[in-house]
Amino acid sequence: MYKSIIISLAILLNFASAAAYTPAKVNIMTTWGENIDPANVWNKYPRPAMSRDQWQNLNGLWEYSIRPVGEDKPKKFDGEILVPFCIESALSGVGKTVGEDNYLWYKRTFDIPSSWKGKDVLLNFGAVDWQCKVWVNGQEVGGHTGGYAPFSIDITKALKKKKNELVVRVFDPTDKGEQPRGKQVSEPNGIWYTPVTGIWQTVWLEPVAPAHIASLKITPDVDARKLSVTADAKGEGLTAVVDVYDGSQKVASATGKAGEAIDVAMPDSLKLWSTDSPFLYDLTVTLLNDGKAEDSVKSYAAMRKVGKRADANGVVRFTLNDKEIFHFGPLDQGWWPDGLYTPPSYEAMIYDVDKTKELGYNMIRKHIKVEPALWYEYCDRNGMLVWQDMPSSGPSVNRWNMHHYYEGEEKSRSENADRLIRAEWEEIMDALHNYPSVVVWTPFNEGWGQYKTADFAAWTKQHDPSRLVNAASGGNFFQGVGDILDVHHYPQPLIFLASKDQANCIGEYGGIGCALEGHLWTPDRNWGYVQFKTPEEVTDEYVKYADLLNSQADVLYTGAVYTQTTDVEVEVNGLLTYDRKVVKVNPARVREANRRIIDTHSQKP
Repeated sequence: MYKSIIISLAILLNFASAAAYTPAKVNIMTTWGENIDPANVWNKYPRPAMSRDQWQNLNGLWEYSIRPVGEDKPKKFDGEILVPFCIESALSGVGKTVGEDNYLWYKRTFDIPSSWKGKDVLLNFGAVDWQCKVWVNGQEVGGHTGGYAPFSIDITKALKKKKNELVVRVFDPTDKGEQPRGKQVSEPNGIWYTPVTGIWQTVWLEPVAPAHIASLKITPDVDARKLSVTADAKGEGLTAVVDVYDGSQKVASATGKAGEAIDVAMPDSLKLWSTDSPFLYDLTVTLLNDGKAEDSVKSYAAMRKVGKRADANGVVRFTLNDKEIFHFGPLDQGWWPDGLYTPPSYEAMIYDVDKTKELGYNMIRKHIKVEPALWYEYCDRNGMLVWQDMPSSGPSVNRWNMHHYYEGEEKSRSENADRLIRAEWEEIMDALHNYPSVVVWTPFNEGWGQYKTADFAAWTKQHDPSRLVNAASGGNFFQGVGDILDVHHYPQPLIFLASKDQANCIGEYGGIGCALEGHLWTPDRNWGYVQFKTPEEVTDEYVKYADLLNSQADVLYTGAVYTQTTDVEVEVNGLLTYDRKVVKVNPARVREANRRIIDTHSQKP
């Protein structure tokens, strides 16, 4: 009886806490943000490319505190914060800046289900910006450096039977440090945005056997008609079995040592993944110890081949499964007025992808940000190509000073910056390797912290030869390295530099602005590269640029990126408003213009 009363009281306290939550003040919000339920936030399983049945979501209201760097864990916390939204965001319920002189502390409690008895327990973070340490029941269990990649900590030895305390400490210097940070700055202005500090993706627990699969690496080889699968595992002398399914029918299987590549011969009736037919095979990977199953995870894979080749006129074209394809999509920065880096919900996140596809694009350039794993899975299942940028760091070179494109020397970076950048880029590539929608890696954007370009391009290609490398999108000091020569030109899509050996792309153009009253981050201050007053005027200009692009694609272009998917803070050059409540173009006319370009300059599968 007393136990029931205690449980009921705990539930009532949780409801009371959720009822007290309100978002911090902000000028505009998305519909999803306006209707957020703090007791039920981001509850979709967060790791679709390696899933298990059992897990516990730790998103929700935590305690937080901001304290000077060097201070120990606070005895008293400042209030509540809604995880996984960063503290600067409205949806966190806090809306405060932390700064480089302070730590951000988090605390919450959790219980381990009795059904997990005998299992090890992993604490998983989707992403924490930037450097964190983690304690469970006062015992330091681990930490992580880097704001964009997922990480896991085995917390088994620190656990108690009931009411475990979890504490996380975060340090993030934003633009006062040398780490990758994308467009975050301490003083937002123009194309530079609000800082993002702390937990900004899902936090969750999962039970695993002491011997378990730690990660998967899945690489298709269409020419050899095989799938290479590596199952890294915790434990020695283990065997992995890979079963491949087409729906409910098993079509291939192979067995090998855990930690080594297992080649799975695929069926003769091979189904390829493409933008028009994004077929995915389901996978089950089972870990055996002396023939006994210790662990099993679900995944999926696509048989697709990414490449480039010269056409009959000598123009280098992108290829997908050996067919020429024109890559065309928007610059997608993935920012939200209420959640900043974090979409208000899964439904909000996929809305942007759906709108991009409805507008006739076949590609998204994910601009100097990394999304939750579920975003990439959605692109996989919906046939959307992805160009993935590395979040930039360090100083920028003025892109308008055109002589920088032809001469000069790259800026050097410190040994510490080089270490941080390489470590994070490697983590990002590894985390996204299994998502077939990702077809291009872009280490640098323009001159923002660009250094050792040739070395970086070669290292990226060596780390993942299955994808194309865009060494520096719009970057300075072009050196003919990587697979792509990518220039930026605003507003019209005009190219001023080309290569006979690389795929030529215009990695940014457009920026057609339209400020719609009632949908602005700052009503009295906004900008676009060019500005118009109505969606019809924006559409006319868009189609004019699309026609220009189409006329040049025969002899030059093989890909293009329009700026941009949505307005972002004071930028009003989005196809959609920042709050996603208005599409600022005529969708039918934009789709027709986009499909004309893609269909004219792509081979039919």
